[in-house]
Amino acid sequence: MQFFREKKILNAAQLKRLSEHKYSCTSDSILDALLQPWWCWLVSKTPLWLAPNLITILGLIVNIITTLILVWYSPDAQQEPPRWSFALCALGVFIYQSLDAIDGKQARRTGSQSPLGELFDHGCDSISTVFIALGACIAVKLGEYPTWMFFQCICAMTLFYCAHWQAYVTGTLKMGRIDVTEAQYSIIAIHLVSATLGPGFWSTQIAGALEARYSLALAAVTGTFLTVGTLAAAIVTGGVGKNGSTVAGTSILSPVIPFSLVVVPAFIIFQKSESQVYENHPALYIMAFGMVAAKVTNRLVVAHMTKSEMEYYDWSLLGPSMLFLNQYFNNAIPEYYVLWLCTIWVCIDLVRYCGQICLEICDHLKIQLFRISPPSAAPPDRNVTSDSEKSDAEDSAPLLNNNTSVS
Repeated sequence: MQFFREKKILNAAQLKRLSEHKYSCTSDSILDALLQPWWCWLVSKTPLWLAPNLITILGLIVNIITTLILVWYSPDAQQEPPRWSFALCALGVFIYQSLDAIDGKQARRTGSQSPLGELFDHGCDSISTVFIALGACIAVKLGEYPTWMFFQCICAMTLFYCAHWQAYVTGTLKMGRIDVTEAQYSIIAIHLVSATLGPGFWSTQIAGALEARYSLALAAVTGTFLTVGTLAAAIVTGGVGKNGSTVAGTSILSPVIPFSLVVVPAFIIFQKSESQVYENHPALYIMAFGMVAAKVTNRLVVAHMTKSEMEYYDWSLLGPSMLFLNQYFNNAIPEYYVLWLCTIWVCIDLVRYCGQICLEICDHLKIQLFRISPPSAAPPDRNVTSDSEKSDAEDSAPLLNNNTSVS
């Protein structure tokens, strides 16, 4: 592995397979069907010059900023932030969810569909998953139960990773009746309850037994079982590749290794810390390992789209290794400082990787990342859709009615 790469991350064969990739997704989501009119109206009011990837990144930035405000007021997820910050975070999740839902529609509307759009969308989703889960934990003051908070956030990352693992095996991303959209709106509701009644509401005992905040953990456990169950069914059935392998012809169990290299060290370092670095700084700890999980998930998405084998080791793992080695040498450096160094490293590495991947794809497809290329500049072989045919059919009629100039 080479951090400052003289050669490209993707070779010519991978870029060719990526340019031939078509997005395949099935969804039975309850809310997706109900929210289609809102999303269609919203995209109809979106300027035609606004690039889909710019819509996606703007939503992510809003989500990150509003969550970081919560983190600023409650870095240990035990303090009570101002109630307006919960309302602001609910708005941030809503804006992110809405913009994330219309980027594909804007791509079809402007004729700017490309495999880069799918990769960019899922890449932003992998990062937003960390911040949305973290914000929900702060909203219910789950830092008072640090082990549950750790489990809750790891579950969120695992759910997202397993969904793409299943897509790597079957070639199709499958959404259930209760899936991402339902989870996002549930978290919006949690923030609104905390904004209205205060986060102390979640310590109320239900039927004299468990506190209301445990409903968040229950939802995480249920979602994990459903997603892992779908993945297990896909593994038992076999993948779409040769002899039941993945789309890349690799072992259907191979993706478990990279993610294990994130989750297992996160748990061991948390348990072995003498200074209780996680209990005292849970938000920073979750963000550090969350960015490593996002990097690994992005590699899985790239492996799927390029039909390639996924690398097991990654430079981002150097961050957790810093914490692990520091513990091995009896905390030669205060763990809090090492945790900050780890967080900075993994964030820089994630941005570097995503930026280089995007630039390589842009160069190959002759497109721009945050601008819509003129029709004459679009390559003739860019026969890739950024969303499912079902979604395309659902939103095409309202768009035509509101935008007669769009073909």
